[in-house]
Amino acid sequence: MAEIQRQSQGFLAKFTVLLGAQRELWITLAAKFLNFAAYAVTNYTLKLWLSSEFGYNDQQALAIVLAWSLTMTVVTVLAGSLTDALGMRKTFFLGVWICLVARGVMVFANVKWVALAFGLFPLAIGEALGTPVLVAAIRRYSTTKQRSISFSLSYTMMNIGTFAALSVFDWVRHGLGEHGQLTLPLAGVSLTTYRTLFLVSWGIELLLLPLLWFIRRGAEATDDGVIFTPEKVRSVGTNLWNSFFNTIRESARDTVRLFAGLLKQNGFYRLLVFLMLIAFLKLIFMQMYYVYPQFGIRVLGEGAPVGKLWGINSLIVIFLAPLVGALTQRFSSYGMVTVGGIISAASVFIMALPTAWFQVWADGTFGDLIGHRYLHLSGAVHPYYVMITLYVIVLSVGEAFYSPRVYEYASAIAPKGQEASYSALSYIPFLLAKLLIGTFSGVLLATYCPAVGERHSETMWLFVALTATIAPIGLIALRRLIRVPEAGRSN
Repeated sequence: MAEIQRQSQGFLAKFTVLLGAQRELWITLAAKFLNFAAYAVTNYTLKLWLSSEFGYNDQQALAIVLAWSLTMTVVTVLAGSLTDALGMRKTFFLGVWICLVARGVMVFANVKWVALAFGLFPLAIGEALGTPVLVAAIRRYSTTKQRSISFSLSYTMMNIGTFAALSVFDWVRHGLGEHGQLTLPLAGVSLTTYRTLFLVSWGIELLLLPLLWFIRRGAEATDDGVIFTPEKVRSVGTNLWNSFFNTIRESARDTVRLFAGLLKQNGFYRLLVFLMLIAFLKLIFMQMYYVYPQFGIRVLGEGAPVGKLWGINSLIVIFLAPLVGALTQRFSSYGMVTVGGIISAASVFIMALPTAWFQVWADGTFGDLIGHRYLHLSGAVHPYYVMITLYVIVLSVGEAFYSPRVYEYASAIAPKGQEASYSALSYIPFLLAKLLIGTFSGVLLATYCPAVGERHSETMWLFVALTATIAPIGLIALRRLIRVPEAGRSN
């Protein structure tokens, strides 16, 4: 009995270590929620907006998504060093302001080149400036004991933001229709359904500005308490503009120096191979961001609650990620990523199976729970609702094991003072995943799940499943070559 009590207390202690966390950690977690909610609304709407508003076909729309995503990934990697040079607080503020202006252009611009040149691509830069800041902030504002659960909670906040975004995605589409109009009462301007969703993301982004003011300059959590490091004064110009451009010039110089220094570090190249393997798992999520909404609307009909269906992922991960994080603190991040990768890759094969195999499930209790009680559908439940649900459940379990630990792994092996640079590298997996989405996924969607004509969607998902399997196979086969020792854990 005493042993059970000690185990129970030990488990609760994994969470109660956060009771003494400084306020900057809680602000960072709240910012993670808002930042990702705004990003997710845009992400799920983007391909639909390009096709509906500007007439791009599947390949063209996903090629633009590829260019946008590559811009964001490249700037994210470079922004890590910029953040280390300029400071987290300033970099994040700059990113938020860029996002607000860019989203405003995407809401109101009707000219194709204006919407892309002054809206979509500047948005990629603004989002990229905030991405490594939030990862590095978790490391900076948490102690060694708080770190694992803090990264897990960060991932939980991201999923709460995703679920909120998906709920808004379905709610707006249900209220206005897939191709409806919203008239703004004071301005007298009519917005389409997808532009309205961008307006919602603009409003969420705006909430970040007052929140960030509460972060204390130079604060850092250590195992011995909170310390404050004065921010380095960059330069003093004769006027505001001179000071601004001097700061940018010096920060750019430091960015090049810091990033070049990474190339000389022993663990850098092994980390790169590790991250490139993770890219094949991230392909699954790129598929869900940019291809799944269009797939769902085509096979299940316009107005189908595809957002709420994918939202099951967030509901599971919200609770499972911190639980797994608490229970697996003593295990290495590399090991947890491998286990999660196996589960995640296996989940996609469910979507490659014949729909007829799930007809009994769709007509039974499971189909009733998902279709009628959760999604509030009327009539018969399509087998794809059952298949997507099972796929999402298994994928969510794998995600809870591996995804938070990828960011922790990159952060844990970072030299002091280069946390943002290494955290930014943890987003390299998205680079290859986006290349795959922008090239072969557009062809797969048009070929096997076209807007008009015969569909063989299971073949499209089979290609994704086989590609994702490269990740766990590589992590196991190359373990001795690419694994890097993690600070604070026996390896």
